[in-house]
Amino acid sequence: MNRNFARFIPAMALAIIFSVPAFSQAAAPAASAAPAATKVGIVNLQAAIVNTNEGQRDFEALQKKFDPKRAELENLKKEVDDLQKKLSVQADKLNDDARAELLKQIDSKKKSLQRSYEDSNADFQAQQDEIANRIVQKLGEVLDKYAKDNGFTVILDVSPTGQAAGPVVWAAPSVNITQGVVDAYNAQSGVAAPAKAAAPAKAAPAPKK
Repeated sequence: MNRNFARFIPAMALAIIFSVPAFSQAAAPAASAAPAATKVGIVNLQAAIVNTNEGQRDFEALQKKFDPKRAELENLKKEVDDLQKKLSVQADKLNDDARAELLKQIDSKKKSLQRSYEDSNADFQAQQDEIANRIVQKLGEVLDKYAKDNGFTVILDVSPTGQAAGPVVWAAPSVNITQGVVDAYNAQSGVAAPAKAAAPAKAAPAPKK
């Protein structure tokens, strides 16, 4: 699915903490109350975002939207490669003026490629982040309800960019609620599952320095 110009790293993942509900003194005297059990769960928010039906649909649509620009960059890179090959093959046969003109063409096309690559990269990343931020806002509500319905006290984000990515060095699979949250999100969103899996990752070629 990630045939993108830049690696997808959404900057919205936070550890989500739910406080233990308080009980009145009439229900249970403070002196004799048993300590509330702490139920901890983990979730990979980054994986949840891209694996929801909505995420798969919208990220794949974004990939297709940028296919023409990706092809344009590939063609421009080929032009640069062809000119560099020409210079390499004909260097000894060209006079000073012809060599200077060819070097000028190569430099101009390289700069054009670099600018186009950076502009496309920034545009793609901005639209990708917009999709991710839209989904994560709704995902937060789903996660809140899921955690409360299932009695969790603390939910930690263990995605690569999550705050808990460092401290959590191991967790049992049984406390990973990512798929459960994705299923709950899909049920609430009403977005149908994609007809087929997304295409393998294919990044646009980076311009040569």
